[in-house]
Amino acid sequence: MNTNFNDTILKTIKGESTSHTPVWFMRQAGRSQPEYRKLKEKYSLFDITHQPELCAYVTELPVQQYDTDAAVLYKDIMTPLKAIGVDVEIKSGIGPVIANPIRQLSDVEKLGKIDPKRDVPFVLDTIKLLTKEKLNVPLIGFTGAPFTLASYMIEGGPSKNYNYTKALMYSDETTWFKLMDTLAEMSITYVGAQVEAGAQLIQIFDSWGGALNQSDYDYYVKPCMEKLVKGIKQLDVPVILFGVGASHLIQSWNALPIDVLGLDWRMSIDEAHSKGVTKTIQGNLDPSILLAPWDVIEKRIKGILDQGQRHGQHIFNLGHGVFPEVQPETLRRVAQFVHAYTKR
Repeated sequence: MNTNFNDTILKTIKGESTSHTPVWFMRQAGRSQPEYRKLKEKYSLFDITHQPELCAYVTELPVQQYDTDAAVLYKDIMTPLKAIGVDVEIKSGIGPVIANPIRQLSDVEKLGKIDPKRDVPFVLDTIKLLTKEKLNVPLIGFTGAPFTLASYMIEGGPSKNYNYTKALMYSDETTWFKLMDTLAEMSITYVGAQVEAGAQLIQIFDSWGGALNQSDYDYYVKPCMEKLVKGIKQLDVPVILFGVGASHLIQSWNALPIDVLGLDWRMSIDEAHSKGVTKTIQGNLDPSILLAPWDVIEKRIKGILDQGQRHGQHIFNLGHGVFPEVQPETLRRVAQFVHAYTKR
């Protein structure tokens, strides 16, 4: 590990004093970077993730360019699904497309178990390369939450309404809970291998959990989330939970044994605090603001940082991922401003 290792984000989560508020950006590695777009002319996402040297380069690049306080492993939440028998392909302009969607119990029973060292050695080799040789900041590994993964597996791809997912959930609880349990077990094993390889934090993306109301989430999803989070916590690493459009689930999420609650831009840090969230909060600039003039961006960042400092434990991030139109220089300037404004 680098002797000048920057552990600001880990200290923040522990409640220890730090020199500044840590910052990283969801999707900081990827589509907004010219270097990445050049690579994508030649390689697909899965091509890149299967080549540890290349994947490590993509993961490390934004840390060098923006001076962020963490790296996030470049991969997709679909990565482990192939290993358990899901026929998934990432199609440009569409996203994950699954040829064998889940429709009944027998489909779930056909799913296998993941053996990370056998099935995704490229992921583990990338992590080892980054944490042993390249990074001077913690590496964030991640997994998709069971509901979010299930929604792709049932719908056969991205969805706006999750009608098939909810229909299966409401009409066939046996199949639903079997699928939830299968995905929780897969994620625990997958994340365990990431941590063993060197990942120092884990983020769970429950990207589409907000599609459910709170009572349905608590009944159909929360039990497997408790299992997943407890399984990861046994690995002795901090756990971040993030989703989109899920402000109404804030109290359900806060009750989970997570270390960091990630907010999108729909709920302020002050509001989350007023609802009883005392653990570390991550977020939550609306990514669209990054296309505004700098004075607008700066004002919004100040507001979030002021709330974060009132809260006490805050990791600055966006309320969703960086999108392709954002200029790398803007992200660099944001990270610089966060560091300077919160310097202690």
